[in-house]
Amino acid sequence: MVLLLPRRSSLTGLAVGLFAVYVAHTCWVMYGIVHTRPCLASDARRDDGCIRPYLARRPKLQLSVYTTTRSNIGAENNVDLILNVENFDVESKFERTVNVSVPKKTRNNGTLYAYIFLHHAGMLPWNDGKQVHIVSPLTTYMIPKPEEINLITGESITQQIEAEKKQTYALDEPVSHWRSRLTLNVMVEDFVFDGSSLPADVHRYMKMVQLGKTVHYLPILFIDQLSNRVKDLMIINRSTTELPLTVSYDKISLGKLRFWIHMQDAVYSLQQFGFSEKDTDEVKGIFVDTNLYFLALTFFVAAFHLLFDFLAFKNDISFWKKKKSMIGMSTKAVLWRCFSTVIIFLFLLDEQTSMLVLIPAGVGAVIELWKAKKALKMTIDWNGLMPTFKFGAFTESEKRTEEYDTQAMKYLSYLLYPLCIGGAVYSLLNIKYKSWYSWLINSFVNGVYAFGFLFMLPQLFINYKMKSVAHLPWKAFTYKAFNTFIDDIFAFIITMPTSHRLACFRDDVVFLVYLYQRWLYPVDKSRVNEYGESYEEKPKRKPHKE
Repeated sequence: MVLLLPRRSSLTGLAVGLFAVYVAHTCWVMYGIVHTRPCLASDARRDDGCIRPYLARRPKLQLSVYTTTRSNIGAENNVDLILNVENFDVESKFERTVNVSVPKKTRNNGTLYAYIFLHHAGMLPWNDGKQVHIVSPLTTYMIPKPEEINLITGESITQQIEAEKKQTYALDEPVSHWRSRLTLNVMVEDFVFDGSSLPADVHRYMKMVQLGKTVHYLPILFIDQLSNRVKDLMIINRSTTELPLTVSYDKISLGKLRFWIHMQDAVYSLQQFGFSEKDTDEVKGIFVDTNLYFLALTFFVAAFHLLFDFLAFKNDISFWKKKKSMIGMSTKAVLWRCFSTVIIFLFLLDEQTSMLVLIPAGVGAVIELWKAKKALKMTIDWNGLMPTFKFGAFTESEKRTEEYDTQAMKYLSYLLYPLCIGGAVYSLLNIKYKSWYSWLINSFVNGVYAFGFLFMLPQLFINYKMKSVAHLPWKAFTYKAFNTFIDDIFAFIITMPTSHRLACFRDDVVFLVYLYQRWLYPVDKSRVNEYGESYEEKPKRKPHKE
């Protein structure tokens, strides 16, 4: 029996297959997280096999929150009580704001910890053998945002701040910031765990006690670190003696608790890989600011976005790698797309945008630079450390396309240049920036975002003159069109500059125009396609060997 296999596997098929496996595996893992196997009735007869909730006994509880500069405490020495909730009801949510005294050690770039105790009412936590506690730092370290000034007048936003409150830290050194929110949760389900298959994620938060012949687990106390957002951070000045802290509490289900534990572990892993507090803050926002159903939708949307990104890059590179002629293609549009992509990347870098947005923008900028090199037929020769640039010759058909391109750009320049220059002057006079470089990048990127779509019009003009769209990379366009509509969803989820968010919706209009032209100009098989070949040419086939 002979097994026939294809000579060359399809990279697209392989990518789609891996994507399907990844989605199926993720769904299975998520099901295992939110669905925990309880101790069955048959297991309940074995008194040593099931672990029951201590909360089912309805004990009278008290919540106490202490602060200290030490990472571990053994008694009530050197601690400050900032919140005490007597007759604590685990079913009732609350939110309270307290003023916390900031020790001198913390004001000098030190750390302050919060110890949260859940113990029996009327007892001190150190004297209660059935108390549970958890610790969380109330400070974190971040590089402060550079001060913005008016580049003409030199006036700063914080010019009126008193001299004693001004920071003396260097802008490139991380300083201590205050976490102004502390979010607490208690798992309130009367869930009976199977002692032989305890979930590892919940197990590290559990404390067991033996009561008679049965084992009980004490209330599971959890701190929601995902609710600690960068927008809630406050710089700790050396003159600050008190800072506000908002303590909020809400009950949590077992499924959501396990999911939240996994998400916090994922954020911690990102930080270990070098992601900053601001980068991980974007991930936190996806989880905290959306409900679980929308979060599930976000996951699938993000997965498809990654797939279409890969396929778009793959087909775009394949298209330009095989490209032999620039007939029907706007060279100026390619150069503008290269310039605008690089400017957008530098702008996002200057704005310290999330790595989730920055990395794809950087990869796109590299690809656009390579495409510009191909469009100009540029070759680079190195004589030692000095490069020599050589440009290839254009055919008559390419020169005719270039004439259409130049004609379209001539009309656009009458509108585009005055608008860009006027916008740059207006922003210089009325908006504050960190530096002249920041103003220059912002001026360029505002021009790209506001009027950049106009540079896509020369390609539409060339399509109109040639009455054809066969020369365009439609596979890559299709994947990019899907991603454009996905970007519309992400524009409301991931934090990004407003101009970048508006640009996502602008691209929708451009793709719709391209689709209209594809319907208006049917493919003429006598014309050359994007690879410089005609469909009417008979392909050369290798002789078949018997």
